[in-house]
Amino acid sequence: MSSPDTGLPPAPERESLGELVGELAQDLSRLMRQELELAKAELREEAKKAGKATGMLAGAGFAGYMTAVLLSLAAVFALGAVLPLGWAALIVAAVWGVTAFVLYHSGRAQLRGVAPKPERTVESLQEDAAWARHPTK
Repeated sequence: MSSPDTGLPPAPERESLGELVGELAQDLSRLMRQELELAKAELREEAKKAGKATGMLAGAGFAGYMTAVLLSLAAVFALGAVLPLGWAALIVAAVWGVTAFVLYHSGRAQLRGVAPKPERTVESLQEDAAWARHPTK
C-alpha cells in the first residue's frame, strides 16, 4: 500500500490503542513482579546477615554475663580475705542491687520519652492523603 504521490513505503500495520495499553499493562505488571522478587531476595539476604549478627551479639552478651559473674566471685573472695565470706558476698550483692536500681530508673525515664506512634510518618501520610484529594492546591 504505498502512496503513489509520496513515494514512501507502506506503513506497517498499527496496533490498536487498546492493544498498546494492554501490552503496557502486561509489561508494567511483569516489571512490578520482577521488582518484588528482587526486593524479596534482598530482604532474605539481609535477614540472614542480621541473624548472624544477632547470634554474635547474643554470644557476646552471654560472655559479658559470665565475666560479670566471675568478677563478682573474685570480688567476694578478695573481700573475704578481709571480712567474713558472708559479709563479702552481701557487699557485692548490694553493689549489684544499687547498679540494678540506677539502671532501672534511668531506663524507665528514657522509656517515657519514647513515642509509640511514628508522628512524622502519620503527618506525612495525612499530607499525602490531603494532596490526593486536592492535587491542584
